[in-house]
Amino acid sequence: MKLHRESKGTITVATIIFIILGALAIYFLKIWSLLIIMPLLVIYSLIFWFFRVPDRNILDHKENVIAPVDGKVVMIKEVEESEFLQGKAIQVSIFMSPLNVHICRYPVSGEVVYKKYHPGKYLVAWHEKSSTENERTTVAVQTLTNHKVVFRQIAGYVARRIVFYCNEGDQAKAGHEFGFIKFGSRMDVFLPLDTEIICKIGDITKGGLDVIAKLKEN
Repeated sequence: MKLHRESKGTITVATIIFIILGALAIYFLKIWSLLIIMPLLVIYSLIFWFFRVPDRNILDHKENVIAPVDGKVVMIKEVEESEFLQGKAIQVSIFMSPLNVHICRYPVSGEVVYKKYHPGKYLVAWHEKSSTENERTTVAVQTLTNHKVVFRQIAGYVARRIVFYCNEGDQAKAGHEFGFIKFGSRMDVFLPLDTEIICKIGDITKGGLDVIAKLKEN
């Protein structure tokens, strides 16, 4: 199983803690140490599972908007996007549980024209205000069809580290990685009002594979 590059520090710390706690359990509890070691093994295995990088055949897309993350669609509504678009947009929000793959992918192809990191709170990721009050990053891409699409990584109550690798001027390619969020979080995508929304609330998405919307042809 291939592991994400962001796993190194977490797995190193987890390994040290596991060895120390396991050794203490064996020393003090003898045969009863299994009551401690077995749950530790489960947690240790879940950490590896969290950082997995699945093999995915990413296709080229022009007008399609691709799910940026694995998760569940929890919100589709018209909102005011005031940070970059300065106007109304359709917001599609996808919630990621700690068991989902947490690679963040570009939902569209084009040029990165804006990025900004915002420190903030750690409300639960499904809270409506988490989009504007939690720790987050905002990225905007001008697509090949001249649409502006904004997407936002949001740290949740458990996820408290956002990583993003893109810079203004970079060429974004739909379905390809631009960041990572650790341990449960949310991704918001803001689309033009005339976008055809294909997903619905409750849908389970696979990042880089599933089409969630289609931009209007210019």
